[in-house]
Amino acid sequence: MRILLTNDDGIHAPGLKVLEGIARAMSDDVWVCAPAEEQSGAGHSLTLHHPVRLRDHGDNRYSVTGTPTDSVNLALRKLFADRLPDLVLSGVNAGQNLGDDITYSGTISAAMEAALAGIPAIGLSQAYSETVQSFEAAEQWGAKVLAPLIDVTMAKRTLVNVNFPALAAADVKGIRVVRQGFHDYARGSLVEGTDPRGRNYYWFGLQPAEHTLDHGTDLEAVDDGYIAVTPLQLDLTNHSAIDALASRFAA
Repeated sequence: MRILLTNDDGIHAPGLKVLEGIARAMSDDVWVCAPAEEQSGAGHSLTLHHPVRLRDHGDNRYSVTGTPTDSVNLALRKLFADRLPDLVLSGVNAGQNLGDDITYSGTISAAMEAALAGIPAIGLSQAYSETVQSFEAAEQWGAKVLAPLIDVTMAKRTLVNVNFPALAAADVKGIRVVRQGFHDYARGSLVEGTDPRGRNYYWFGLQPAEHTLDHGTDLEAVDDGYIAVTPLQLDLTNHSAIDALASRFAA
């Protein structure tokens, strides 16, 4: 099995090293193509107004001067002219990607780009807390989560989002397959300051967003100490609203 690894924390991120260890235990045909620098929050952005560069680090490891989407896109077009990867793994992200956060996440967006190309893709993220800031849960549980997932035939334009709780590996309670939850972003923090030239600047804060732990969601699962596995789809159409909207335009 040929596996492509990527992320949004950059080619030198510790989470990518963890993912490499997991992947190399599954296959001897592992490739890495990740952003040269951290691209957290880049979402599904594509670099269009200036060129991107590909750097060869040896041993099938490459970095791209662009976004996670650029990294996957360039890898598929340039590195795999002979044969595309069988699986794309993105992560392990330093921090959770739960609920609405997936719309901002470069980690998930890299997996989305692979899914658009028809390649099975999984995004992996490690939640942090004030007391637990390591990849131990992902490192010890990663293979257990991935093994059944890679045997599943995924529908086109779908991917899987995996989040490990901020716990020691021995304290993880298990795995739950759950739906996406939702945050309350109405009160997001904003830091305002003045630079040395007297101009105002604004910095979006990283305070935790409020959320309601609805049953059966990724937010609840991770909060309860479980690994959250969430299938995602790229079809954003609200199918239930089509007939109601169409009736507004009926002659």
